Amino acid sequence: MSGHSKWSTIKHQKGAADAKRGQLFTKLSREIIVAVREGGGGTTPDSNFRLRLAVQKARDSSMPMENIERAIKKGSGEGGGEILTEMTLEGYGPGGAAVMVRALSDNHNRSVQEVRNIFNRSGGSLGESGCVAWLFDFKGVITVNAEGQDADELTLKAIDAGAEDVVPGGDVIEIYTKADELEMVRQALEEQKVTIASAEQSLVAKTTISLDEKQALQTMKLMEKLEDLDEVQQVYGNVDFSEDIIAKYQSQAV
Repeated sequence: MSGHSKWSTIKHQKGAADAKRGQLFTKLSREIIVAVREGGGGTTPDSNFRLRLAVQKARDSSMPMENIERAIKKGSGEGGGEILTEMTLEGYGPGGAAVMVRALSDNHNRSVQEVRNIFNRSGGSLGESGCVAWLFDFKGVITVNAEGQDADELTLKAIDAGAEDVVPGGDVIEIYTKADELEMVRQALEEQKVTIASAEQSLVAKTTISLDEKQALQTMKLMEKLEDLDEVQQVYGNVDFSEDIIAKYQSQAV
């Protein structure tokens, strides 16, 4: 699971830039809109589990409450808004890395073409449905900032709360749960005064692979370019990026 943790670290470090250009809030708003329409539990977080997760994720990212409320209204049909369709696209990155892309789009064909173009330009290829999905599990992932944390103590608290695994990943510690037990574990940790940085349901690679430096850097660039698409909500991969590769990638991005 370390590949997920390291890519999440990179995303957290670039998250401030995303927020500045408004892209992050746009993605979070879309998540809320679809959660209201498809969550099957109404327009309040208490009655709609998917909406509760989407709203909490938005709050974790410091999204203003008025933006959250506006997105909920759009999802319920107030004020119109685009019709968004959920999509999951699968492909291969440089060196055979497995890449999963989750998108919310108002134009399926356009989004598929945009994703395909990025794969092709980045040394990868878009695959058929199911080609790499079997390499991932659907999990709950809770992120805690590592600074000031005793990893062993946090691990005990997490296991007691019902977590399946705890993985340190540099600046963050990630706690893995069953997908449907994410909220239960989160609440139990908060009751134990653990400060949660983020919590979401996510695809996590069952096993990870290592790539040479060139392929690893190309894969990081591929994943970032995919995430920069407005319609793309999340990108998942199965590469275990070394600390040296991460440092080199970040130095090139400056």
